[in-house]
Amino acid sequence: MNRIEQGIAARKEVPPAEDAGMVERRLRIASLPVRHDEAALLWQGIRAAADAVCAREPLLQLRMQQQVLRHDGLAPALAAVLAQRLSCGDLPEPPLFALLRQLFTQEETALQQAAADLAAVKERDPACPDHLHVLMNLKGFHALQTYRATHALWREGRSELAFALANRASLVFAVDIHPAARIGAGVMFDHGTGIVIGETTVIEDNVSLLQNVTLGGTGKEHGDRHPKIRSGVMIGAGAKILGNIEVGTMSKVAAGSVVLKPVPPHCTVAGVPARVVRQHLDSCPSTEMDQTI
Repeated sequence: MNRIEQGIAARKEVPPAEDAGMVERRLRIASLPVRHDEAALLWQGIRAAADAVCAREPLLQLRMQQQVLRHDGLAPALAAVLAQRLSCGDLPEPPLFALLRQLFTQEETALQQAAADLAAVKERDPACPDHLHVLMNLKGFHALQTYRATHALWREGRSELAFALANRASLVFAVDIHPAARIGAGVMFDHGTGIVIGETTVIEDNVSLLQNVTLGGTGKEHGDRHPKIRSGVMIGAGAKILGNIEVGTMSKVAAGSVVLKPVPPHCTVAGVPARVVRQHLDSCPSTEMDQTI
């Protein structure tokens, strides 16, 4: 145990005092980022952006019309985007679109989570020009929303179809998420490629993951065997978190780290195996996206 870890252990029984700003930040992180009325406003902005793209780029007019402008809300538009990308010879686009539209229309929680994810990417990614770009072009977002559909199917007991869509998403987006995993709202998969999320993983609201992150088990054990990622956490590129361990709220896992034991709240861990290298009581890594240690 290094000196920072010893200091954290010595203070575990006496949590740090929170000033008004820290309390407000913690409550904001714990809340659902996008309410129903805000999701509707988000959709209005997406439609306006699609109209502008059509005026600037004639080659994209058909794409914008079929996947955005012909629809009356985020649910059917999201279904159209995902169906176009996931469809193949034995998963035709029209019935896949109908299925996804039904899921996102009937599962209001999934739709609101999708809207929160969309808003989170625009807020956190400096390379993202607008919400339309997230909807149309970012495969990390597409993979996460496909998971939301497969999770809805899983909860309905339709495991075969859930697995089929999850497999298709893995092939198309290079992101592998078990349909039974539990993922909250306001989550960003930055780039997305190579992310693996196991069956009993829990990811709370407002979490950011970069490419090639693994939330996996440690062997062939059954039962609850995957990580629990609390709100406000950022996990850097290539990090591996293995086993039924918790990464505490508003902590940061540095790129390339291998985490084999629980991470306390408000800490940065780094290394192989990962160790606590810093405490930060006044920051939210998932929204700040600071990759430095």
